[in-house]
Amino acid sequence: MKVISIREGKERALQRRHPWLFESAIAKGGGDMGETVRVESAAGGFLAWAAYSPQSKIRARVWSFDEQQRIDPAFFRQRVAAAVRARARFAIASDGLRLVHGEADGLPGLIVDRYGDTLVAQFTSAGVERWKAVLVDALLAETGLSRLYERSDASARGLEGLPEATGWLRGQGETALILKEHDWKLGLDIAQGHKTGFYLDQRDSRKRFSDFTRRLQFQKVLNCYCYTGGFTVAALQGGAAQVTSIDSSGPALAQARANVALNGLDESRCEFLDADVNTSLRRFGEEGRSFDAIILDPPKFAPTVAHAERAARAYKDINRLAFKILEPGGVLFTFSCSGGIGVELFHKIVASAGADAGVDGYIQERLGGAPDHPMTLAFPEGEYLKGLVVMKK
Repeated sequence: MKVISIREGKERALQRRHPWLFESAIAKGGGDMGETVRVESAAGGFLAWAAYSPQSKIRARVWSFDEQQRIDPAFFRQRVAAAVRARARFAIASDGLRLVHGEADGLPGLIVDRYGDTLVAQFTSAGVERWKAVLVDALLAETGLSRLYERSDASARGLEGLPEATGWLRGQGETALILKEHDWKLGLDIAQGHKTGFYLDQRDSRKRFSDFTRRLQFQKVLNCYCYTGGFTVAALQGGAAQVTSIDSSGPALAQARANVALNGLDESRCEFLDADVNTSLRRFGEEGRSFDAIILDPPKFAPTVAHAERAARAYKDINRLAFKILEPGGVLFTFSCSGGIGVELFHKIVASAGADAGVDGYIQERLGGAPDHPMTLAFPEGEYLKGLVVMKK
């Protein structure tokens, strides 16, 4: 077994059971791509078993802090089984759910979503790539399913020195699927869509928006960065009179239209715009057009803390523009999925946007990812998705 030694004073994070070990913390030692290594303190004491990644700044990701633990096929079968069992205890109103959420489930770099009878997996670290065949077999055995599609095309693969990989790993068939969620259905394509095909993490926020729409009887809703129309369908199901949905992807808008029809909703209550969100928000302001509910669910502006300053400006700009066209008493659902933007910073950004727009608002709720995308005590970085529900004064 190969050994890596930590610089003196750098062992505290591991002692707190944080699963990442950065390149700068390592004094000596190494391993092959994805190889399991023994991590020791400067004094030679055991700290963890970890998967080594020679090209990543996160040089090792922890499998276990138990010195007696063997990192073998049985270990991965146990981890997969534990993740699946946990989902049975979560409140999930859908047949689409996240079965494995990386570090939160003790499998750093592995994302697995279930859409009905189909699994979709992303292997984004050297460690899970090395154990891919074992993990696939364990996932299918634990769920009793026979189809698993790989979507290892995330940018994180490049940081690990791994090439992109997509396609069926087990089974075959259509990649266009229909997901049941709350009181509606949503179509998706696991081969073409973002992430593994859909944003399952916003499941409960979509339901909250539908509830707000029903209670406050929104008439004019604006859904920015609408993707395939999840919030659009939620708004219509809640009784919104008119929903304007904006995205810069033609295929995403086509799926959004299809999702409206899939639920038997009236498309005459919809407006779909293939356009840039910032440009559209400015144009609406110039035209004097306003809305009584707005959703801002942009893509990841800050993948790391290093991008936070530039991302903060982008988040502030869209929130400022949204506040200006939001009617008094109207509600803004605003989100950030950037890991580099923390909860407190996001609040400050939205507050600053309101100040620049000359408005104040009541914070009605704070939102986060659905429970099958858990954050754990030892890994606060798992809280990548954060949202605020703000009612304009």
